[in-house]
Amino acid sequence: MAKAYLAPYGVGLGHASRLVSISEHLKEDDIKIKFSSFGEAVSYIRIHGYECVKVPPIEFAWNDGGFSIKNSISNIPQWFTNFARQLAQETKNISSFKPNIVIADSRLSPLVASKILGIPSIVILNQIKLLLSPRIREFKAARAFEKMNGEFFGNIWSIAEKLLIPDLPPPYTIAEHNIWNLESIKKKMHYIGFTTSKCRLDDQKINNALNSLNLNKNKPIIFIHISGPYGTRLNLISTIMVACKYFRKDIQYIISEGKPEGNTIPRKISSTGWYYEWCPIRDEIFALSHLMVIRGGHEAISQAIEYGKPVVTIPIHNHGEQIGNSKKVEKMKIGIRLESSKIVPFQIAEAVHNILDNHSYLENVQKIKKVTDGLDGINNALNIIRSFI
Repeated sequence: MAKAYLAPYGVGLGHASRLVSISEHLKEDDIKIKFSSFGEAVSYIRIHGYECVKVPPIEFAWNDGGFSIKNSISNIPQWFTNFARQLAQETKNISSFKPNIVIADSRLSPLVASKILGIPSIVILNQIKLLLSPRIREFKAARAFEKMNGEFFGNIWSIAEKLLIPDLPPPYTIAEHNIWNLESIKKKMHYIGFTTSKCRLDDQKINNALNSLNLNKNKPIIFIHISGPYGTRLNLISTIMVACKYFRKDIQYIISEGKPEGNTIPRKISSTGWYYEWCPIRDEIFALSHLMVIRGGHEAISQAIEYGKPVVTIPIHNHGEQIGNSKKVEKMKIGIRLESSKIVPFQIAEAVHNILDNHSYLENVQKIKKVTDGLDGINNALNIIRSFI
């Protein structure tokens, strides 16, 4: 039996959800699957029924609502220690499992381990550079440093046989700030399209979701889906709960905390609002919603475009990747970006009202959706993976 070893980055759930989507198809090919990860991703993977080895974490530091530069710098010695521990554990895991292919999502140690063992590897990646915070990037020297570290990391990621970019080709690339203008990876880089699951919901599932939450599909439905490191979520959710009080009376809303293993039963928080710790009908609500309020993660923005929904993005404070993604959302005029460090509840409500009242946001995202419809990222990834098995 053929085997595949999947290793997503463990912070947030976007990386894990990409590989879980791919693994569902590999399983249909009778390919044996094994995962490794850390953080909340481990629970998410196990919830979906897969074996997942927990490895030492390598993650940035977060404070209340944002990325902590100071604490992340102080964690650098621990990163090197944990990387060495990860590499030792991954070498042992891969050696005992004997996969035909190693598929990493934004993780380096599985690629190094597979290289040591002579096993082919693929990396799925939408962040190559180490992006600095916007305040630091104002300096020319900082931008030059970003360019250099982009080429440096590009060379490192290139130890994989293929670099799969789960994004649209230019000029629609969401992560353009992280991908473009890097010579070191051009030959191995493949734009495969978004790797979010295509919308294949039948009317029965849609109606069940409508009825279970007593929603009126003829009135605006807002899906507020907050993900990311645990420490960055709670303050924003509290602000959003207040913001919902400023919504127009005809607006219906669903808040999802994005907490793996959280309560899947929603609680009513107002006459038109529901709150999930973990939403088991996320795809149905994606399909039903008129717009979404999300962070600036690549996977969340990708899925919104796949469903043809405009967005309000609230990227994590000082998180260079999410801020860059959100700026591209603004550039393509498919949503509104808010700054989490300065946000007040009324701003969120105002942004929601602006998008609902200005139909150009919906028209623009529908145009880009047509581009995504011609690119099946999961299928394109599967074709490349299967060529190694």
